[in-house]
Amino acid sequence: MHLSTHNWMRAEPLETTLKRIKKFGYESIEISGEPEQYKTKETRALLKEHGIRCWGAVTLMLGERNLAARNQGQRERSVQYVKDVLTMVSELDGEIITLVPATVGKVVPDGTEEEEWKWVVDATRECFTHAKKVGVKIAVEPLNRFETYLFNRGAQALALADAVSPECGVCLDAYHIHMEEFNVHDAIRQVGKRLFDFHVADNNRFAAGLGQIDWPKIVATLREVGYDGALTNEFVAPVDRTPAAPYPDMVERHPVDISPEQLKFIQDHGSSVLTEKFYTDQMRITAETLLPLIK
Repeated sequence: MHLSTHNWMRAEPLETTLKRIKKFGYESIEISGEPEQYKTKETRALLKEHGIRCWGAVTLMLGERNLAARNQGQRERSVQYVKDVLTMVSELDGEIITLVPATVGKVVPDGTEEEEWKWVVDATRECFTHAKKVGVKIAVEPLNRFETYLFNRGAQALALADAVSPECGVCLDAYHIHMEEFNVHDAIRQVGKRLFDFHVADNNRFAAGLGQIDWPKIVATLREVGYDGALTNEFVAPVDRTPAAPYPDMVERHPVDISPEQLKFIQDHGSSVLTEKFYTDQMRITAETLLPLIK
């Protein structure tokens, strides 16, 4: 296992991110799933310069991106988006994308269970065909019920992976599984060898180590099932807007270089644009919590 991180949680130059995570012992990055933001030749050079490899990317299912949409044109555009992310990861020598099939924040279905299952299976199969072509793995990621109604538990993600191909896998996220699973360790065991990626944040979605999750036991269970991939940092620190705020200086009051869509996506997760100091501290705390367990 090794330590990785997402970078969608804060809008900043990639070089800034890479310098920070290298200092704290991260080995790879799961890059923001926005192919238009990255010129892959330049990005490859930056990664090489800082000694950080691309582990993969996560699909940012915001706006109209939805593999389970009733509208065929919307599904087709969403499939093309996923294909573009796969191509980007391939060009960066990455290994995986974590696929969130439906729009994050959408909690009302577009059709019956039978209709939606056919739509999402057919769309994911098309994405998987492209993934095989470009040499990148797909891992279906379930989120908690307040972010999506469609895939909330590992067994559901595994059902979609099974419907697509034995070579399609699952990504679990410590934050989500501690909300949705009956037993988080049994959920990891059930996915077993099909676990291709694992995201980390504590039960309060701050950095690993700032909540109630038993990280030594989580890492032990991952070792038990033979998992040897990334633990990918994905804290989305909740913002306290009351006088009780424990971190009164966590929000960047004058953000730059962030699109309205990305800002909304972050705010929809209960967070905001974080100051560089607070963000850096969260990256450090995750590393200090997990690196001793995985090395």
